[in-house]
Amino acid sequence: MRTALLILLLLASPAAAAPPNVVVILADDLGWGDLGCYGQTRIKTPHLDKLAADGVRFTQAYAGSTVCGPSRCSLLTGLHCGHARVRGNGRTTLLPQDVTLAKLLQQAGYATANVGKWGLGDVGSTGVPSKQGFDHFFGYLNHGHAHNYYPDHLWKHETKVPLRNVQTGGVASVRVDYAPDLIRDDAIRFMTENKAKPFFLYWCPVQPHANNERQKADGKGSEVPSDAPYTNESWPQAEKDKAANITRLDADVGMFLAKLDELRLTKNTLVLFTSDNGPHKEAGNDPEFFKSSGPFQGFKRSLHDGGIRVPAIIRWPGKATPGKVSDHVWAFCDVLRTVCEVAGVAPPLTDGISVLPSLDDCCFQQKHEFLYWEFHEGGSQQAVRHGDWKAVRRWGQPLRLFDLKADPGEATDVANQHPDVVKRIEAYLTTARTENPDWPMPLVRSPKR
Repeated sequence: MRTALLILLLLASPAAAAPPNVVVILADDLGWGDLGCYGQTRIKTPHLDKLAADGVRFTQAYAGSTVCGPSRCSLLTGLHCGHARVRGNGRTTLLPQDVTLAKLLQQAGYATANVGKWGLGDVGSTGVPSKQGFDHFFGYLNHGHAHNYYPDHLWKHETKVPLRNVQTGGVASVRVDYAPDLIRDDAIRFMTENKAKPFFLYWCPVQPHANNERQKADGKGSEVPSDAPYTNESWPQAEKDKAANITRLDADVGMFLAKLDELRLTKNTLVLFTSDNGPHKEAGNDPEFFKSSGPFQGFKRSLHDGGIRVPAIIRWPGKATPGKVSDHVWAFCDVLRTVCEVAGVAPPLTDGISVLPSLDDCCFQQKHEFLYWEFHEGGSQQAVRHGDWKAVRRWGQPLRLFDLKADPGEATDVANQHPDVVKRIEAYLTTARTENPDWPMPLVRSPKR
């Protein structure tokens, strides 16, 4: 009798919860203001708006950098770009000793995949996804290749996968296989094949990045199969194409989330959607046309908020409060520590803190003393956010200080009125970074005004 009762109790008790799946969707050059849930009125993004309604929408989330390579490095390693291996596009690659989020989750038993754009190591290097913790990779390995939406090949790890497109120098003359569709399908395939075990999917669409090579060749740098549903709008063609590309990305995310529902994985899956930096001003696009930077100054390649403040949505049923709008300040260096906490994995020492407390109504949110960025294209730049203060400094120019609470557009430099704040931030600018021969920073102190 006692044995039978014990069996009944065991059968009735809930099984140990399976480790949650983690999906990170990283758009390419999508601005803070490009989504309906962030105030966009002309570009249709119903699926991402629904994702925000079902999860937490962050208004003060920051990318790791203002261009893609260092931003992605920060997300995967938990280091800001004063400490990260990759601090700009094209010159460095991840090394074997670098610790990535994928390595940590792989070691914890997760199936891991990167599909889409990589950008942290090319063929034959130590930085390719298979050497940085990913069981599966399909997509583009380097930035230049990823400009082309109709390439003649993609990569599966370090093996070429031929496509039916014909192209020369990044410009396709025969367009058959639209790479974002293939990448979306591969993301769904990976999830389906690994539905019975915990998985980490790092899906990096190339939308709405411009094809700079095609722009130079024929002026049509926003590559998309159709400008629908904006064909009849009286907009410049480049803006129709950009909007169509964003709406197509939205539909891809919707298709993926529908499959997640069909596989009954939604409840145990954390989904993070964000963008690697602010909107571009390429392919004939003007960020002002759709107010893609929102109320902020600047765009891609600027360390003003328009270049680094990005849309960020986290949905995790039962954990993230549906419909919550959070003004919690965080950055890509926080992603590694956050996901490690979700997965129950001990994190290494990084620059990040966990964002998890901000997902519900918890009052005990960790806060950064400051956030730091540096940028190395077109002259050295540094930026710091400290509370509501934001400082930007270019080589050879005085530090400019802005009060983001009163002046989110960073229009008025108040450095002369707050010498104590300037002094504090000068100290951060000096101590926040480690020297790196690949990324020298000639600045020591700002010149006198």
